[in-house]
Amino acid sequence: MKKKRTQESQLQYELGTCSKQNDLTKAISLYNSALSENLRLSHHHFNSILHLCSSPDSLSSPNKAFALENGFRVFEQMQSNNIPPTEATITQVARLAAARNDPDFAFELIKSAKDKGVLPRLRTYGPALLGYCEKLMAEEAYGVEDHMRGNGVRLEEGEFSALLRVSVEMGRGEKVYEYLSKLRGVVRGVSEETAGVVENWFRGVKAAEVGVEEWDDGEVKEVREKCGGGWHGMGWLGKGPWEVKRVKVEGEGGCCGCGERLVCVDIDCGETERFAQSIAGLAMEREAKSDFKSFMEWIDNHSEYEAIVDGANIGLYRQNFADGGFSIAQLEAVVKELYTRNKRWPLVVLHKKRLREFQGNLSSQKLLEEWLAQGILYATPSGSNDDWYWLYAAVKMKCLLVTNDEMRDHIFELLGSSFFLQWKERHQVHYTLVKGVPTLKMPPTYSILIQESERGSWHIPIASENTDEFFRSWLCVTRSSSFNPNSSNLGKPMHISINKCNKGGQDSPHSSGNGVSSLTGKRKEREPSPSMLH
Repeated sequence: MKKKRTQESQLQYELGTCSKQNDLTKAISLYNSALSENLRLSHHHFNSILHLCSSPDSLSSPNKAFALENGFRVFEQMQSNNIPPTEATITQVARLAAARNDPDFAFELIKSAKDKGVLPRLRTYGPALLGYCEKLMAEEAYGVEDHMRGNGVRLEEGEFSALLRVSVEMGRGEKVYEYLSKLRGVVRGVSEETAGVVENWFRGVKAAEVGVEEWDDGEVKEVREKCGGGWHGMGWLGKGPWEVKRVKVEGEGGCCGCGERLVCVDIDCGETERFAQSIAGLAMEREAKSDFKSFMEWIDNHSEYEAIVDGANIGLYRQNFADGGFSIAQLEAVVKELYTRNKRWPLVVLHKKRLREFQGNLSSQKLLEEWLAQGILYATPSGSNDDWYWLYAAVKMKCLLVTNDEMRDHIFELLGSSFFLQWKERHQVHYTLVKGVPTLKMPPTYSILIQESERGSWHIPIASENTDEFFRSWLCVTRSSSFNPNSSNLGKPMHISINKCNKGGQDSPHSSGNGVSSLTGKRKEREPSPSMLH
C-alpha cells in the first residue's frame, strides 16, 4: 500500500512543482498557509521558496518588489526558527541583497558563513563582488576578491572582467595590470566583453600616463623566462599613448600588426617543481614506494635527456589487428628519429613485462640490452603503472614527452587541469607511423594565451569557436616606447627554452630559436639503467 505523504512532504512536493512552473505567487501562498497551520518547516522548504524569489525571472519581472519583500521575510523567519543556513541559502539571499543594490549585506552574509559552518563557493561571492563593481566601489570589490582567495575560491573570467572594468573606470593602473596578469592564468582567449574592457583601458588617457621610461632589458628578459615566458610581471613598460589593433597571428607566431613573434609559454619554474612533487606524491601512494623513490634518485643523477618516450604507447600504436602485438620495430624507429634529429638519445620508459616478451627473440633482446646498458631505457618494475614514471621524468627534467596518450585517465585528473593542459601543450610530442616511418609533431611555436613581451607590448587572444587559428582575432597593444631603437630585443624572435629552469633562466644551448627545443647537441656517456631484464 502506498504510504501517505505527511503535510510537510506534500508541501515540499508542491513547492517543487512551483519551482518547475516558476510560480512564485503560488509558492508564497503555500508558504503563508503553512505558517498559519504551524507546519514544521525545514531548510528544504525555505530554500525552495528563496530559490524562486532570487531567480532571474523573479528579479527582472514587474513583481521584483514582491520577490524581494517575501524573500527577506522568508529568510528572517528561517533565522527566527533557528534553522541553520546552507550554502544555497546564503547564495540566494546574497542575490536578493544585490538586487536591492545592497552588496554590503551580501558580503556580510558571506563573512558570517564560516561561523555557521558554511563554505562559500564562487556563486556565493558573485552578488557581492559584481554588486560592488557595478557601483564602482573598487576597494570593496578588491576586499571581496581577497576574501575569496583566503577561502580558496578561484575566480573565473566573469569576475576578473568585472574587476578589470571597475579598475579601468577608476583609473587604477596597477590593478588593471594585476587583473590582466591573473586573467591570463584563467582563460586561453578572452570574451568579446572582456576584450572591450581591455580596449577601453589602453585607449584611455590614464593608460598613457602609467609606466616607466627606463628599465633593464636583461632583468626583464630573465624574469620573463623564469615565469615560463610570455609575461614578466614587472609592471607597465614605457609611457605614452597605446596603439590598439585587432590583428591575425600567422602560423609561426608572427603578429601581423606589430611584427613581434609570440612565444610558446611554459608553466613557471615554481609550478613545474610543485607539479613534479605532486606526481611523485601520488605515485608513491599507488606504487611501491621504494621502487618509485629509486627511480626519482636515478632521475636526479641523469638529467641530461631532452626527450622522454612512452614506450608502450609507441610499441602498441595501431596494433589492434589479428596478428598485432607490441612492435619493437616501431619503438626503435621513433628512438632513431629522435637521435637523427639531435644526436642525443632519448630516455625510453617501458614496463619490465614488455622486456620479458622479447627474451626469446635474439635481435630484439640484444637491442633492449644495449639500450639498458647505454641508459637509453628504464624498465619499470613488475606491478607498476609506467604512466607515473614517464610523466614524472618529463616534468622533473623539463623536457619533451613523446606519446599520443592524451592523459585523460583518472590518474591525470588527480593532478588538476589548471596548468596541466598548458604543460602538455608545451611539452608533448605527438607522432604518426606510416609503413614504419615516424613523423613527429612538435609542440606549437606559440601559445594561445595573453602575452606580454620584453618590450612591454601585449597580445590578447579573443575567444573563437573556429578551430582554425588563422581566423582567430588578437588584440595587439603597443606603444612607440615599446620599440626603443636602443633595445637589444628589437626585431628578434621571442623564444624561451624548455630547460630554462635548470639553467638559471638562461637559454638552453639546444634551443631552436623558434620557441621549441630543436633537440640538438652531443650525446653524453651514461650509466646503465638499474633495471635489468632478469
